[in-house]
Amino acid sequence: MNTAKKNGRYQRLYDQIKGLIDKSSNNSLSNMATIVAVLHHKMDYFFWTGFYLLQDGKLQVGPYQGSLACINLAKDTGICWAAINSKKTLVVNDVEAFPGHIACDSRSKSEIVIPLKDIRGSIVGVMDVDSSIHDSFDDVDAEWLKNIVSLVY
Repeated sequence: MNTAKKNGRYQRLYDQIKGLIDKSSNNSLSNMATIVAVLHHKMDYFFWTGFYLLQDGKLQVGPYQGSLACINLAKDTGICWAAINSKKTLVVNDVEAFPGHIACDSRSKSEIVIPLKDIRGSIVGVMDVDSSIHDSFDDVDAEWLKNIVSLVY
């Protein structure tokens, strides 16, 4: 998908998600579920779409769509923890080349992870999106997903 088309699609999805959340939700978990459902079904290269949440020092699966998820992600291992520890969005074009990658589903080939911050700005988890195709994610995905994730709180 070219950049202009991708930007246009994300703008429409952002507007749709924001409208749904603004109209009827005051619950972060419901917001996450709504975001995941819309993105997973509207972005054809999203293979697994979901959130992992920090709970008592563990990173545990939250709302998601796709194949069965790992429930707990080992501390300081994999792309999700790397995004939390670096406090920034990570785009990984080939997950098999990422040191310590956690393979919940061997069909995953590329991944993007966006830190999730609460209203105080503290990282409380991540949004994680996998694709079954190498090199699926770019700066357009990173910028729009960061904007969409900010709608959770």
